Amino acid sequence: MTPIAKGSTNVYADLGYPSAGEMLVKAQLAAKITEIIRGRKLTQLQAAELLGIPQPKLSNMLRGRFRGISETKMLECLTRLGRDIEIVVKPAPRSKAAGRVSVVFA
Repeated sequence: MTPIAKGSTNVYADLGYPSAGEMLVKAQLAAKITEIIRGRKLTQLQAAELLGIPQPKLSNMLRGRFRGISETKMLECLTRLGRDIEIVVKPAPRSKAAGRVSVVFA
């Protein structure tokens, strides 16, 4: 029987990826973009035109393949889909050596 280990809140970190934080943020942004596109019942071609990206690149992003797509581009996609983006920079708790990046959807 294979032992089961409790994971963290970041599957990419659990799998040992070096840029796990960035990958998690991109996954969360891609999931929200997918949710909005589906909610509007847009085809990938319609969505790609609205977002200003080629349809194959959008298809890859919606499938979780976001290499070559920056977080900045993903944020731009969200604004083109009618979402406001607010970035908050605040001090990390004293107990942490480094800060963290998180995505919160309202």
